[in-house]
Amino acid sequence: MRVVAAMSGGVDSAVAAARAKEAGHDVTGVHLALSRNPASYRSGARGCCTIEDSNDARRAADVIGIPFYVWDLSDRFHEDVVEDFMDEYAAGRTPNPCLRCNEKIKFAAVLDRALALGFDAVATGHYAQLRTGADGLIEMHRAVDHGKDQSYVLGVLDQDQLRHSMFPLGDTDKPAVRREAEARGLLVADKPDSHDICFVADGDNAGWLREKLGDRAPNHGGDIVDATTGETVGSHTGTYGFTIGQRRGLRLGVPAADGKPRFVLDIEPVSGTVTVGPRERLAVDHVAGTRPRWCGTVPERVDGTVQLRAHGREHRAVVTVEGDRVAIELLDPAEGIAPGQAAVIYDGTRVVGSATIAATRPVGVGR
Repeated sequence: MRVVAAMSGGVDSAVAAARAKEAGHDVTGVHLALSRNPASYRSGARGCCTIEDSNDARRAADVIGIPFYVWDLSDRFHEDVVEDFMDEYAAGRTPNPCLRCNEKIKFAAVLDRALALGFDAVATGHYAQLRTGADGLIEMHRAVDHGKDQSYVLGVLDQDQLRHSMFPLGDTDKPAVRREAEARGLLVADKPDSHDICFVADGDNAGWLREKLGDRAPNHGGDIVDATTGETVGSHTGTYGFTIGQRRGLRLGVPAADGKPRFVLDIEPVSGTVTVGPRERLAVDHVAGTRPRWCGTVPERVDGTVQLRAHGREHRAVVTVEGDRVAIELLDPAEGIAPGQAAVIYDGTRVVGSATIAATRPVGVGR
């Protein structure tokens, strides 16, 4: 097959490209230029978006012995990922930009261009596994290394995208990938992993949003209210600086009566009110989802598990589907679940699909 290997400049994508070539495919390396001004995104060798990363990807392609190109997708990335990130926070929601990038950029814009150019598939360094099911559909499963598993951020991929995807690292753990990179002579073998949002240069999401949103923010400040007493216990300069479940950085002027920490329970972007309260009030046992994306056949009901954060644990759940609405009853309650996040649904290790969290219901509250 003719394969485009998406090369970020990190160790995972370099080894994935090398494995694809070793498997006999005709591989071309492609680095995605996602920043209109690379200096405005994260600096340093962190695995995404910088000039250094582009150079690292090019050197890796030279060692592997494959052609290499840079595709400029900065305008599409800004519109579909960065603008979406700002809009979601301005609306009081908490988005996952990596998941959106996979949906809109790596497995949509890149795949569309690759297919138009006559390629058959896109290979990436994501940790996930693909298998052909008994019904002939392509199934996506968790990686062997559950600690590195990235199926959560791939839960937006549909069947057509999965049929044209390759994840060569799904059967390997990260230490083995680094050892393999070193054995192959790839200079990125010891390059640090990327953890922060690639377009927030210093990791300060609130500061970045404050600068970028400007007058687009629905408010520039408001009250922080205690859910237990109804008392105003602080103030803030913008709801986009908060997310459900947050404990640090609240700067509350009035301590809780029991002396325990308080957490963000609710965000109301129009009035600017941020509600805080005790940790036990974070627990939810029902999640309402919208905008579902299914990896295969649309289910009516799934008795399985859901993952509600990129690095969160699985929760046993009963999922029912009616059109574009997904109802998730959590048998294991979850804490700090924010609208805008993704709920990824699993049947064992297989990814069934995902939905965007629209609302939650606290434990003990009726329908």
